[in-house]
Amino acid sequence: MWLRVFMDGREHSLHGFKMKEHYFDDLKVGDRFKSDPLEVTEKQVIEFAHKFDPQMFHLTRKSAERTIFKGLIASGWHTAAMTMRLFVQTLNFAEGAIGLGVDELRWPNAVRPGDVLAVETEIVDLRPSRSRPNYGIVRLRNVTTNQRGEIVQTMLANAMVPRRGKVNSDK
Repeated sequence: MWLRVFMDGREHSLHGFKMKEHYFDDLKVGDRFKSDPLEVTEKQVIEFAHKFDPQMFHLTRKSAERTIFKGLIASGWHTAAMTMRLFVQTLNFAEGAIGLGVDELRWPNAVRPGDVLAVETEIVDLRPSRSRPNYGIVRLRNVTTNQRGEIVQTMLANAMVPRRGKVNSDK
């Protein structure tokens, strides 16, 4: 279910509809966006680990049982990638969001096969880009939770997103 929570607490469900493209000018500090859910499968966890993070607690259920985690868990980088997918699908920025950096990234709880993740994005700050007037800089906080409401990732980051219409510039 697509859900946009406005600063004044109003909620707008967009389930079943193609999300409109967002621009910098559509956002307000305090806006919150909630993603659709995404189920994590054992196959996805293992495939990601084989390609990008081949540690024993990500590779096989049997070897993972002998670790501090007592079972198979997703790589934190896999969690970050799934969070990115949900963030991009939910906010659907026109021309995409250009990542400018992550100031904080935390994984307070492990993600396990069968978990169902959702991301809530809060717009923390907005400012026009000084060097690229057709873009704005968005500071955002993503909080990823599982089906039990446990936080599995937090992230504070900046992205450059297009403004609606073109701004005249001497550059």
